[in-house]
Amino acid sequence: MTYKGYLIDLDGTIYRGSERIPAGEDFVRRLQEREIPHLFVTNNTTRTPEAVQQVLKELCCLDVPVAQIYTASLASVDYMNELGKEKTAYVIGEEGLKTAIWEAGYVEDTENPAYVVVGLDWNVTYEKLATATLAIQKGATFIGTNPDLNIPTERGLLPGAGALLAFLEAATRVKPVIIGKPQRIIMDKALERLGIDKSEAMVVGDNYLTDIRAGLDNGMDSLLVLTGFTSREDLVHLTPKPTYIIESLAEWSLDEN
Repeated sequence: MTYKGYLIDLDGTIYRGSERIPAGEDFVRRLQEREIPHLFVTNNTTRTPEAVQQVLKELCCLDVPVAQIYTASLASVDYMNELGKEKTAYVIGEEGLKTAIWEAGYVEDTENPAYVVVGLDWNVTYEKLATATLAIQKGATFIGTNPDLNIPTERGLLPGAGALLAFLEAATRVKPVIIGKPQRIIMDKALERLGIDKSEAMVVGDNYLTDIRAGLDNGMDSLLVLTGFTSREDLVHLTPKPTYIIESLAEWSLDEN
């Protein structure tokens, strides 16, 4: 079939850390030239959408409107707003996550917040984790922006937000509400923004556990590109399989598949 819209991962798909993936860049340009609706959906919460926009421009020479970038940070705020609890939070994360939460009107509370929100934090400390642990034990809603145990970089697979969540879950015996891929929360919101029914949309990414499961678990076709996290060798042990598997996005036709 010919897909009317695409939900596209970034890390490991369009770029890898500070390394370009030329086939990913060309794929986006082809979508832009054909005016095919697409949205970049990323579990990365370290950057604001504006910062992601700048990376795409400077690293990949791609001009992308900021409205086409939907991060797990934005999806987390959307979820918190829907719950409607007191607008207090303790946040472990980088600028992208904190900016989204504070700009939405939430204020920091280290003692008794309504929410503990955890994303990747390059400068995480034991004290930060201890503060979060105590707040969760007091009843704060425990939100994990994404379950990624690792992130693909030019150095290799580094610890991701999921590794921090595993620490806190072990310390509190409380499971976090996961917002990012493969969860329905972020995918439903992304489809609303894209304006395409899931039956006509394709999920594109490099990580079977997040990107591809986001498609499989939410009734959408999926395209796995082997330029990042998941290798062909990994697929031997993974079921069900993606709708499509390719080595590079250069192989993907935007016409009938």
